[in-house]
Amino acid sequence: MTNSRQAADSRQTAPDLSALGLPLSDTRVYTALVGHPRTRAADVAEQCGLSAQQVSRALSRLTAAGLASRVPGRPARYLAAPPELALGALAAERAAELREARAKIEDLMEVHREASRFTHPAELVEVVTGADNIDSRVRRVQEEARTQIRGFDRPPYVKPPGANLGEEQRRLKAGITYRVIYAQAAVAVPGRLRGDILASRGERSRVRPTLPIKMVMADEKVAVIPISSSPRVVDAAYIIHASALLDALVTLFEAEWERAVPISGALAGVDPDAAALLTLLASGQTDAGIARALGWSARTTQRRVRRLMSELNATTRFQAGMNAMARGLL
Repeated sequence: MTNSRQAADSRQTAPDLSALGLPLSDTRVYTALVGHPRTRAADVAEQCGLSAQQVSRALSRLTAAGLASRVPGRPARYLAAPPELALGALAAERAAELREARAKIEDLMEVHREASRFTHPAELVEVVTGADNIDSRVRRVQEEARTQIRGFDRPPYVKPPGANLGEEQRRLKAGITYRVIYAQAAVAVPGRLRGDILASRGERSRVRPTLPIKMVMADEKVAVIPISSSPRVVDAAYIIHASALLDALVTLFEAEWERAVPISGALAGVDPDAAALLTLLASGQTDAGIARALGWSARTTQRRVRRLMSELNATTRFQAGMNAMARGLL
């Protein structure tokens, strides 16, 4: 009775590891070995409710896969490898296979989309939902760029601002041009200006008080824009392929680019704090907005604004921006 209950308990408590490629019999045998180290094959068979032949085959597969080992001596006894190492390695291998499969699916989808566009104009615009899916498509769009990335940067964000700085630097080194226009609200995010925008060496960046949409565009090939203009969340986006609509977005970007104020990350003779302050002034930030963005107190902000305006021989913020542009500081 006790042995029968143990066998039933073993079958009930054995986890489902089929996602790792383990047959149920192998899972039962491995689970039994985890709970009863240095067990004979006959005892494993009794615990698992399996035949001796099934256990023998399972032990052969488990030892070949490194999930179990035979302990020296007679009679033959078996020991399970630590689950964290043995099953962790299997999980990592399966995860890598799934990532590779997903990449192949995306490649096939791209072929499908390209082929469909010739006969189905609706395929020129896709809809993607979910933050992770949107982030994945934005990264893929940037990876597909061959000459330049254009961008409208404004809140809200799918990922924390600056999360893709390393990837952008890699693409810049590969010769891809980045032209990004930041909304006033984007440069006002605490720590964003110095930790991300001015730190992005090689990016050509400008600032506008507001922007009509968020956007990432690769060459004149594809663009991603949110479906909703919600200030709090991005949960759905359009993927717009080469078309008259994409041409219109190119024209919109270039028009905004001409109206935007340049941001320089390498201001000769100007310390980083002054560079950040000058950029925020040019974007139209208030003293309170500058203080939040740079982590300064109100008194420190006012003192530095007055000093910078004095150095630029300006009586208004607009004049400070114009004088800075005339000196090549912006």
